[in-house]
Amino acid sequence: MRILIMGGTRFIGVYLTKILVSHGHDVVLFNRGNKPSPVDGIKQIHGDRTDANQLKEKLSGETFDVIFDNNGRQLSDTQPLADLFNGQVKHFVYMSSAGVYLKSDQMPHIEGDPTDPKSRHLGKYETETYLQKVGIPWTSIRPTYIYGPQNYNPLESWFFDRIVAKRPIPIPGNGMHITQLGHVEDLANAMVAVLGNSTAIGQVYNISGDRFVTFDGLAKACAIAAGQSPDDLQLIHYDPKNFDFGKRKAFPLRVQHFFADVHKAINQLNWQPKYDLISGLKDSCQNDYLANSNQGEVDFSTDDEIIKAAG
Repeated sequence: MRILIMGGTRFIGVYLTKILVSHGHDVVLFNRGNKPSPVDGIKQIHGDRTDANQLKEKLSGETFDVIFDNNGRQLSDTQPLADLFNGQVKHFVYMSSAGVYLKSDQMPHIEGDPTDPKSRHLGKYETETYLQKVGIPWTSIRPTYIYGPQNYNPLESWFFDRIVAKRPIPIPGNGMHITQLGHVEDLANAMVAVLGNSTAIGQVYNISGDRFVTFDGLAKACAIAAGQSPDDLQLIHYDPKNFDFGKRKAFPLRVQHFFADVHKAINQLNWQPKYDLISGLKDSCQNDYLANSNQGEVDFSTDDEIIKAAG
């Protein structure tokens, strides 16, 4: 199949591109051209996707069987693309987020749960709604927290920074908030698994690891991945309401229970996560964090503020 990936040169797109090419697909990337292609020899079209005129100018002469929209954040990002190829593509796969779900007392989140009208990911839900409305053959992917090599969000690296420096790890609350991480390679494999699957048309799938973890448990798992004993960690619990961090981010995860059921994807896509949490974190630590040791100086000033108050 001839497949267009919006993006394709960062994190999820790198994994997705490599998998699709290894399966023999003809992959084309559309991006700004700021980063090299993850696979030599494939076609890249450079442009600004937020400019509808550029999209039409650069893509109207192209034909695709499938489009993976990895980086559309708002409806205005995706609507021109969907309108351009509606009636032409066999499948439009949209990268949404489990962050669209409304906070609930009943967990885990399942597809169909109410969405949060105040979510910072509201644009993704509006896009899903639009894709359904216009009748393009769509599938939406809703990951929770994504981790793995090349992660540009300071998620697992936040823990590794403190573990490697043998510093205390400040954790909001009592450490028992439950969250969920999914490895980026597992996410990319799930995206590929929707291809040619008629059941997936018009469906939403939560994608992540198949188990959940507490904040304290995540810190301990990161220690194991970094080759250290979790028993040596100094975990400091604090109430974030007692601090004014301004725009500084004191912790990389939302301070609430946040996890989703992935059995719909397992059952309908013939997909299963390859990585458990420890093996995935080891992959990230050994093949990315430690392999790129020129991380630069880490700012621990927020930590120091918390530690001082706890002292």
